[in-house]
Amino acid sequence: MRVVVTGGTGNVGSRVVERLSRDDAVTSIVGIARRRPGWQPPKTTWLERDLATDDLTDAVADADAVVHLAWLFQPTRNPEITWRANAVGSARLLRAMADAGVPVLVHASSIGVYSPRSSDARSDERVDESWPTHGGAGTASYSREKAYVERLLDTFELRHPDCRVVRMRPAFIFQEAAASQQRRLFAGPLLPGALVRRGMVPVLPDPGGLTLQAVHTDDVAEAYRLAVLAPVSGAFNLAAEPVLDMPRIAECLGARVVRVPPGAVRVGLAAAWAAHLVPASPGLFDLARQAPLMDTTRATRELGWTPSYSSVDALSALLAGLRSGSGGPTPPLDAQSSGPARWREFASGIGRKP
Repeated sequence: MRVVVTGGTGNVGSRVVERLSRDDAVTSIVGIARRRPGWQPPKTTWLERDLATDDLTDAVADADAVVHLAWLFQPTRNPEITWRANAVGSARLLRAMADAGVPVLVHASSIGVYSPRSSDARSDERVDESWPTHGGAGTASYSREKAYVERLLDTFELRHPDCRVVRMRPAFIFQEAAASQQRRLFAGPLLPGALVRRGMVPVLPDPGGLTLQAVHTDDVAEAYRLAVLAPVSGAFNLAAEPVLDMPRIAECLGARVVRVPPGAVRVGLAAAWAAHLVPASPGLFDLARQAPLMDTTRATRELGWTPSYSSVDALSALLAGLRSGSGGPTPPLDAQSSGPARWREFASGIGRKP
């Protein structure tokens, strides 16, 4: 089996490539990335391609399956760039797949595609894969773009019923090796690793009602491997237990929580974003507060997937990576991308108008 993996050097993509390379059913892997890595897993050939601009015909030719993981999170201040990479790039990939007659697509969707939780829902109420996928009600371009690609997939499935399409909808995905990348994307280089040491943060603000689901990257990668090989289709929610709330997160940091109005937290985040102190837009806070809790029964029953790590394990791995400055062997995961050069680059933008 020949498998093409877009975004094969990222947090999830690198683990997916690694898992597939160890599977005897997979004979060759084509990893697509904008920057060729020095890392060379078995059975893997790298192609430098930008999905939004480059020809993809040769990349998907003779593929038995495509795993589509490529996604651009930044710059949130210029959504035209992320739209071109994510929405336009996905559409171009689907056209190339249709032309090549690729029989299997496993797409990286997200919890971010789901419409907001019901206002009268219980705090522990779960939704399955039939919950509406119109995206969050906030301003996060991430959610808007993920929901748009789901509509592209709807059309693709209607026009190409012979292609088996799987949509993975994972919760927040953490691992130690991705800590530097995730700090760079969401917190910015001004977050010192020492600050996430246990006991260094005395209090953590709790806006109330904020609950998060998380899953370890290794478990998500295994779900992708299973989806490539098993005769399944449709959407699968991926998350580990328990659900994370602010008291549980505070426990991991050795901190206590202090209740604060949600509006005050958002105003503070918006001000920090406007001042270029953080790279993540306040829309992501809206998305996190509104996202429903996912039921993962279908992944267990039909995919045979069970996470090996708890959500606390996944969060602890991220915190350990932040403390140690961990990174991975590919350009997106490189810890040096968050080093002194990034500090100077980031600091030069402080105070600029968005």
